[in-house]
Amino acid sequence: MRALVFPGQGSQSIGMGRALADASPEARAVFDEVDDALGEKLSALIWEGDAETLTLTRNAQPALMATSLAAMAALRAAGVQITDAAFVAGHSLGEYSALCAAGAISLADTARLLRLRGEAMQSAVPVGQGAMAALLGLDFAAAGAVAAEAAQGEICVAANDNDPAQVVVSGHRAAVERAVTLAKEHGAKRALLLPVSAPFHSPLMEPAAQAMRAALAGVTITAPAVPLVANVRAEAVSDPDEIRALLVEQITGTVRWRESVAWMAARGVTEAWEVGAGKALSGMIRRIAPAITCRNIATPDDVRAATSPDA
Repeated sequence: MRALVFPGQGSQSIGMGRALADASPEARAVFDEVDDALGEKLSALIWEGDAETLTLTRNAQPALMATSLAAMAALRAAGVQITDAAFVAGHSLGEYSALCAAGAISLADTARLLRLRGEAMQSAVPVGQGAMAALLGLDFAAAGAVAAEAAQGEICVAANDNDPAQVVVSGHRAAVERAVTLAKEHGAKRALLLPVSAPFHSPLMEPAAQAMRAALAGVTITAPAVPLVANVRAEAVSDPDEIRALLVEQITGTVRWRESVAWMAARGVTEAWEVGAGKALSGMIRRIAPAITCRNIATPDDVRAATSPDA
């Protein structure tokens, strides 16, 4: 049983998806449609721009989605259907990619939603006031205890439960810096601030959640062709109204990736295809559920390997 999973912010790189676009007219059409939806040549930034500009949240989010959907288009052209998978899932913004791949939201709407989402998340907290840090070697309960101890009247929460030994905390900068110090005292192997510009998936993102609630209210969402394993529920959902509400909740809620993968494994998933840029999710999945085999779909060679008779 297969799951298709879609990466989140941090997996971006200059040049991602270009080989797919050069090799597959269907993949090229995805980038063209995203460019049209945004009214700018995002594809030129992805392929020929500078990394600092691509990493800006307003650009990284639609760029990563476009790359994932281009890879999905190349897979479809090679005979792979979305319904060949039992579930789709995505890490943070990757949830939008998953929903678009499963036909729940149009490509143009997804591009515009992610541009708005990136801008809203960036502007929710003044630059410098928020931060995020990865705590390595602590489980979710221990990381949550560290975050609570570090808060001291400010906000510091466990934001991403990525795998059994990697949890990301998010909140006010001073509180997150305290968490880095405390984590080491509580046995973390490493604790380091992340190069992000805002405290994602924390209560400080409430202004962005309100902006997304308004934006999503005007977008058509239909039932996905296969169920979405939602970040904030760590279980499958298909109801469009529920999906709409969860996409809002996701902005301030915890990304429950470890639980999501475990939930899929418990229901018979034996292989996961990471569709799009990078290999971050594959690494997490191997640490969560070693019995799941992972495959990355990011290049024409990856598509050929996945769709060959011997695959």
